[in-house]
Amino acid sequence: MAAAPSAARAIGVPQAELPATGVGYANVRVGKRGENPLKALLAIIGWCLLLVLCWPLALLAIILWPFLWLLSLPFRLIGITFEALFALLRAVLFLPARLLGHRDTTAGRPS
Repeated sequence: MAAAPSAARAIGVPQAELPATGVGYANVRVGKRGENPLKALLAIIGWCLLLVLCWPLALLAIILWPFLWLLSLPFRLIGITFEALFALLRAVLFLPARLLGHRDTTAGRPS
């Protein structure tokens, strides 16, 4: 049995024009995984400049950076937990409006 054509092909829209992310949902944040490449490049250039100007401080920074990252992990987990808690609270508070058919006008805007 042949697979049914997708909705995009059925209405004649090329698939390249359809968004690949959850655009249209107000509570879904579209984000990239990892860092911005420009921020990483600036950090490397800054460290190289620090290495030239004050190499003991640059070596201390490169040794202490993993420990500072490990210390920040619990705070990131707390932030993720609170973000999920507030998303749940928002979903519960807006459930009656969604059941009554209200459409959010900020669906296409980033929050």
